Amino acid sequence: VQLQASGGGLVQAGGSLRLSCAASGSIVSINGMRWYRQAPGKQRELVAAITGSNTVYADSAKGRFTISRDNAKNTVSLQMNSLKPEDTAVYVCNAALEVTPGYEYSYWGQGTLVTVSS
Repeated sequence: VQLQASGGGLVQAGGSLRLSCAASGSIVSINGMRWYRQAPGKQRELVAAITGSNTVYADSAKGRFTISRDNAKNTVSLQMNSLKPEDTAVYVCNAALEVTPGYEYSYWGQGTLVTVSS
């Protein structure tokens, strides 16, 4: 089982990026998916999470970012609009996966760098 993230890059302030994270392997179910980010010299912070149809956003992401999931493709996406230089960070996806019936494990994808220039 692995998570593969994609979509990072360099964008100017005010621009948009879409991150995706795909889960692959023998998965019974996906119980929740999250995006975290870590900027240089700062602690990792939760950006957005989705469980079923319920979503949660960091205050810094509200109104600008949208998390969504495609259950058929086992993917979670993060649409980021109106990007600011302070959004610059490595973004990492995390998923709570049931790989054995009744047992849930936390998996992490590799980070994808988002750089927002001013």
